[in-house]
Amino acid sequence: MPIRISSDLPAFKTLGEENIFVMSKERAEHQDIRPLKVLIVNIMPKKIETECQLMRLLSNTPLQVDIDLLQMASHISRNTSRHHLDEFYKTFEQIRDDRYDGMIVTGAPVELLEYEQVDYWEEITDIFEWSKTHVFSSLYICWAAQAGLYYHFGIPKYQLPQKMFGIFPHKTEVENSQLLRGFDDIFYVPHSRNTEVRREDIEKVSQLEILTSSELSGVHIVANKNGRQYFITGHSEYDRDTIASEYFRDVDKGLDIQIPYNYFPDNDPKKTPVFSWRCTANLMFTNWLNYCVYQKTPYNLDELEIRSWTWETSV
Repeated sequence: MPIRISSDLPAFKTLGEENIFVMSKERAEHQDIRPLKVLIVNIMPKKIETECQLMRLLSNTPLQVDIDLLQMASHISRNTSRHHLDEFYKTFEQIRDDRYDGMIVTGAPVELLEYEQVDYWEEITDIFEWSKTHVFSSLYICWAAQAGLYYHFGIPKYQLPQKMFGIFPHKTEVENSQLLRGFDDIFYVPHSRNTEVRREDIEKVSQLEILTSSELSGVHIVANKNGRQYFITGHSEYDRDTIASEYFRDVDKGLDIQIPYNYFPDNDPKKTPVFSWRCTANLMFTNWLNYCVYQKTPYNLDELEIRSWTWETSV
């Protein structure tokens, strides 16, 4: 089954050209099936690029997925046109009374600010709180993972001596996790961040469990043991050339940026990067949709508020 998006969204044409099964909402309305409802809270600067990355991964499943895109009303985007946002994005006030099977909150380049200094902090924490009763399972990515751990559990972040930048090997720490079904013993994940959360802080919180980690890049996936929240410090959704674009952008600005770790063959920026994390990324998002959302979410989303937030499940 495909993802359901507007046929006017740029991602519709892009994914169609890649032979990825997408369906217009107009066509899907004639099918007698309830799709999963997924909300993407997109706070990345290049929103169209992030839309394509996430929708590409969400489409790799036999399930039909109906996607809503959410912007921050309290923030003015400088990298995405006002027309695109007005045409394809909703605000929190517009969806406040809706319920979703899943939610994804993207990263954002604001990690060097204190959380309370971010201009949309109040708005996004309202969304975090709202998600407890209006979303069944949530994925928080990169900065959003740190922000979610801080808001929900008081986990602090720490500035790194240099940017965690490149493709790092990871291992699983938990057997029989629904999110990690089929993962290799060693798998690769992109990271691009200047801050981190630390194991010793997470292990003090009884509701949390570290699912995956790296000896080089640290904690990777943290799960709420109730199966309703996953905090992912890396960027599995990145395309092959996303880190290259970030690297060359910073080089052009004259910034002191190191060559991304384990990314360019022979550390030669002229060589095409190996796409070593694509299978794991597809598997993780497919597992999330199938095992963490579809198999657990109530058919009637109005029952979400009835379900106890402490309802236990396997992560």
